[in-house]
Amino acid sequence: MKPRALTGAVLVGGLLLVAPAANAEVEPGGWTSHSPSFSVQERGCGTVNDLTFTLTCSTASGDQRAERRYATYTGGTHQFEGSFRITSMGGTRISLKQTFDDSTPGPYFMLAVERGGRLYAVHGGDTIASGATVGTTVRVNTVHQVGSAHRTYINGSLRHTTSSPGGSFYDKFGAYRTNSGNGPATVVWSNIRFWRK
Repeated sequence: MKPRALTGAVLVGGLLLVAPAANAEVEPGGWTSHSPSFSVQERGCGTVNDLTFTLTCSTASGDQRAERRYATYTGGTHQFEGSFRITSMGGTRISLKQTFDDSTPGPYFMLAVERGGRLYAVHGGDTIASGATVGTTVRVNTVHQVGSAHRTYINGSLRHTTSSPGGSFYDKFGAYRTNSGNGPATVVWSNIRFWRK
């Protein structure tokens, strides 16, 4: 019987040492990891339990949200990374990740999901990806060069680019009813990371 190779692991003195996972950020080079502060937003029928975000009602009006809102930034290049898994989706057209323009103010970029798994940009309606079905884990990275461009990656692939004005912005994620959407829905986020340069 041939011994099996251990990928990313080394046996030293009877101890198994596992190498740490490589950074998963997109567009590598020159990033500095950081941990911005955040506040929790619960409105209408939205509830937040750590990284589980739930809209409990099917209301198609009013402010229904369960989100984390991160600290405002200005200038530079900022990267968000997180993975979401929809555990239930009785509704449709739920915003999952926003880059919010604090200067206007208003949402500048919103990534939302329809029942059936289509991910789309709320402003403009562009399809970004498919396959975000109940039970599937999807990794999202947004790279925002303030005053230049905003890029969205799904599972490591660039799927959407739009120009960016200057100003002040912040990241939000969770579950938020869009103007044309409704719950109920439950979304679990994980592996949240931020970088800047």
